[in-house]
Order: sequence, then structure tokens, then C-alpha cells
Amino acid sequence: MKSKSRTAIFSSGLGIGTLGGLIGLGGAEFRLPLLIGMFGFNALPAVIINKAVSLVVVASSLPFRAGSIPFANVLDRWDIIATLLAGSLTGAWFGAGWATRLKSHTLSRVLAILLVAIAVVLLAGHKPAASGPPVFSGVILALVGMAAGFGIGVVASMMGVAGGELLIPTIVLLFGADIKLAGSLSLAISLPTMIVGFARYSRDQSFSIIRSERKFLMLMAAGSLAGAFIGGQLLGIVPAPVLLPILAAVLLISAVKVWRHA
Repeated sequence: MKSKSRTAIFSSGLGIGTLGGLIGLGGAEFRLPLLIGMFGFNALPAVIINKAVSLVVVASSLPFRAGSIPFANVLDRWDIIATLLAGSLTGAWFGAGWATRLKSHTLSRVLAILLVAIAVVLLAGHKPAASGPPVFSGVILALVGMAAGFGIGVVASMMGVAGGELLIPTIVLLFGADIKLAGSLSLAISLPTMIVGFARYSRDQSFSIIRSERKFLMLMAAGSLAGAFIGGQLLGIVPAPVLLPILAAVLLISAVKVWRHA
């Protein structure tokens, strides 16, 4: 375990999970720069740990939401899940492969750029106001959906995140789904996508970080789960027009730190 106290590790996970919960995400976007900057992991091990923690959070979040969004409602939109998965599974495999081949310096620079992109998405595209009719239909919708899924799979895999900040706007704007249902659909898509990326990372020698830092990982995951629950309970207390710019600023500052860490 890195030279940080158990309290610091759990508290960091708790704070990150709470931030993510406040906007309906797992918090992996905020966890990644902390793993690199505060805990001193190199870029690829940080991504792998982030992916492992994100898997735990996402796997727990879908059942948590079942009370308000039944599984039957999610399965009714199997077409959305199938279309985006057709692209995201391939994207996750390629994204993880590219990440393992990049030098740590280059990967850190790529991650910094992606953090900036996520900050822009938070400000411009998170939680669209309302659902509506699909933008496309038929074969065109399927092709655009698969292309979008591929891009999301690449980004999610390279950063070790679930990709909800990209999936939710895509599901609402491209398929016309209700925003609440879109949150559950994004989790249903994220879980298999993350498993594929995780499987690809397991073929790299850096995957040994999971074994050597298992205590760190368990503490961070426990804190993140607790924080996600707390954040979910606080959801709506802080107005989005106030919260999102603050979180975007945090991501931009983190991007600068990750860039300098390269």
C-alpha cells in the first residue's frame, strides 16, 4: 500500500464518491487525478486501479436504482443497450490496448486532455433538459449509435471510468430516452464495457498492481461506495447550475496537475 494512512485512502474515496453521487456519476473522473497526484501512482497503474474501483461502484449502483427504475423498464429498451454495446465493447478493448502501449508520459498527457473534455461535457451536455423523439431512425440510428458507443468505450477504458457522463447525454439526445431511465441504461451498458476493458488490461504486466495494492483498492472502493450513497441522498440539494461549474473547474485543475505529472 502506498505511504498514505488507511483513513486518508477511505476519506478520499468517500469524498470522490460523494462528488460523483451529487451529479449521478461514480466519481471515477475525480478519482483518477487523485490516484496520480496524491497517491503517486503512474498513469497506467492508476487507470487500472480506477477501473477496478469503478467496476465495484457500477455493479452496486444498478441494483440500488432498481427501486425507482425497475429492471423490466431497462430491459424494455434492449435496443439501446444492444446498439451502444455493439460499439462500446470493441472500443473498450482497443482503448485498453492503446493505453497499455503508450509510454507513461504520453498516457498522462492523453488523460489530461480527456479530463478537459469531460469538464466540457459536464458543462455543456450533462443531464439534458428533456427527452424527445430520436434524432435518427432505422439503420442510420444503429450506425450512429455504434459509432458513439465505440468512442465512449475507448474513452472509458483509457481513463478507467464508467463513461456515464458521456452515455447519459448520448442516450437522451440520440435515442430520446427519459433522463432517469438513461441513468440506469448507462449503467447496464457500462458494466459489460468495463469488464471487457478490465479483461484486456489483465493481459498487461501492470495488472499486477491489483494484487500488490489490493488493500488500497478495497479501502478506496469502500469509501467510494459509501460516498456514492451519501451523494445520491444529497442529490438535488445543491443546484446543478452551481455544482457543475465547480466540478468542471476541479477537473480542469486536475488536468493541469496530471499534465505536469507526466
